[in-house]
Amino acid sequence: MIKTKFLFFAIALALGVACVQDPEMNSAPQHEQTPESKFVNTSENAVSGELILYVDEDTAQSWLNATSATRSGDMALDEVAQELGAVSIEPLFNLQMNADKKIARGMHRWFVVEFDKNVSLDQAAVKYATMPQIARVQFNSIIERPQVSAVPASEQAITRAESTPFNDPMLPNQWHYNNVGSSRLFQSAKAGEDIGAFGAWNYVTGNKEVIVAIVDEGVKYTHVDLADNMWTNDAELNGAEGVDDDDNGYIDDIYGINAVKNTAEISWAKSGDTGHGTHVAGTVAAVNNNGIGVCGVAGGSGNGNGARIMSVQIFDGNNETNLIHSSRGIDYATDMGACILQCSWGYPSKTPISDSVYEQRYSLECTAIRRFVEEAGCVGLDGGVAIFAAGNDGKDFSDYPGAFNEILSVTSYSPDGLPTTYTNYGPGCNVAAPGGEYTFVQGYCSHDSDVLSTLPRETVDPQTGKLYGKDYGYMQGTSMACPHVSGVAALVVSYAIENGIKLTNERLYEILTSSVRDIDGSLTGTKVAYNYEGQSFNFNIGKHNGKMGTGKLDALLAVMNLRGVSCIPVVVNEDTEIDLNKYMGSGDLHITALKDYKIDATTEERLGITIDYLKPKDNPVGKFYIFCENTGIGVVTFSYIAGGTEVGGGSVMGGKLIEKEFVIISRENNNNGGWL
Repeated sequence: MIKTKFLFFAIALALGVACVQDPEMNSAPQHEQTPESKFVNTSENAVSGELILYVDEDTAQSWLNATSATRSGDMALDEVAQELGAVSIEPLFNLQMNADKKIARGMHRWFVVEFDKNVSLDQAAVKYATMPQIARVQFNSIIERPQVSAVPASEQAITRAESTPFNDPMLPNQWHYNNVGSSRLFQSAKAGEDIGAFGAWNYVTGNKEVIVAIVDEGVKYTHVDLADNMWTNDAELNGAEGVDDDDNGYIDDIYGINAVKNTAEISWAKSGDTGHGTHVAGTVAAVNNNGIGVCGVAGGSGNGNGARIMSVQIFDGNNETNLIHSSRGIDYATDMGACILQCSWGYPSKTPISDSVYEQRYSLECTAIRRFVEEAGCVGLDGGVAIFAAGNDGKDFSDYPGAFNEILSVTSYSPDGLPTTYTNYGPGCNVAAPGGEYTFVQGYCSHDSDVLSTLPRETVDPQTGKLYGKDYGYMQGTSMACPHVSGVAALVVSYAIENGIKLTNERLYEILTSSVRDIDGSLTGTKVAYNYEGQSFNFNIGKHNGKMGTGKLDALLAVMNLRGVSCIPVVVNEDTEIDLNKYMGSGDLHITALKDYKIDATTEERLGITIDYLKPKDNPVGKFYIFCENTGIGVVTFSYIAGGTEVGGGSVMGGKLIEKEFVIISRENNNNGGWL
């Protein structure tokens, strides 16, 4: 359990060397402020009996060092606490870890006061806001949990014609990694409408140094397909039970924390749980190549090298979750070494808001997110990346926090590569990923076109009241699209680590939003969709044009983007003319002599690839032609002469022979661009 008492001397020292003043406190003399002007948000949809207070420096020190749970020694503040029936006043953030950094950000001045639930929130807020020691008053807004349930699936080998890189028997049904266009899954499925995981896995499968915090329901850390990729707090794992071995304020936090209870008691099978956190975690990093179940985007190769999953539980059964829980959870993830925040939740609103409104209404949470973005990281990443779902209300704007311009918001598409009927779109949306969409086949509702991942079999389906009873199942939503992006982020950071590269989080954001395939080219007219009763209707996809983000994230392109290798797209069974100049430099390189190419026999046979190019005298602009009989990915090395038409050396004054690697991506529906 988190400790509520702090070492006086450590706190006092940190306060002495790192005090900051809050800008809002300096904006006007305190006597000119009205109580309401200190309100950060409203009491609508807020937790009863709780207020979040941002206090001045002297009050922070008094409350941090108070010997009583509700008394500070300040007579006026103590009178208000007594009048409201206060039962506790505690610091909101954990100052037992990185206190100096948090104090430098003013995070030590956030407190939560708990009082009689029968007292009016607004009246209590006014009483505190009249006190000059109180800079801001924030109501503890409730976070709406994702309303989903899963469709359980039996673990069985799926017999298909295509080969798979790993031996996990359910991998062929994870169309979102490698879509072969099967109409059995989705009537209008299109080959290649996936994240390109198979291609990316040729280069990287994950790295255990990359820690992804699943800020969600609790992750079933004992799941047979997740256990080996769970992050562990080794001090607690190897320490004494019931002891805070690493002195971080939590006892036995081996796999993460339950931020709702503020303990290490992670759960996933209470009334009200849906398995959402476990499902999301499986998409990020279920263990690959272990002969069971499914694969994760960054789940490794079966050699213990998958990305690690940290469970940061902010949804706990039927308990409400709120700003305090999310903020404390994100704070923990920052302290304990996560570099990616996976957050499939948000704040649905009827009308768009702005970043400035979010910063004000949710200033507590914004403080925690900003600290994560600025201070988190790992050996391959400087700073953290936060990834959120755009929302499932079909609105023409993203929900917050995802819409906040300092993080990433993910929209959702179906196996046909088109927007799902439920996805939010428009302002605030950054990139698209597979989220799945059920369909009707011969009159029966099919969920094979949803996203397949891990489940806790002990969880009771909130829709049917029955146990899932399976370790795997299907879900759909931007909640399911979001972990694909988190998984690709983990792959890119893994590749950086393995190649001695130190990324900035800004560079990673750029890679995630630029390593995409086009989506807008197909967003005209309507598509056939189905309601829950199986009735078809025409869904307007044209309204999504230009509003789904930069495009469909492609894992292979993301890895190649980091690697500095250009990707050349071709359409299977079509003779494609390629101008090599477009994939090099700024597009004005002007290759004067394309000398030769190299391709290994296995790749040549697998792709059925034929390459033809004009001789230098007929090819002043570096064009060549490529034909592939099969879909797939392969590496081709082209050599060209830089400076003249002959290679210099000996008696020849000529140019330098250069070799450059390209990745050929052959798909039935290919609209990639080139990345350098």
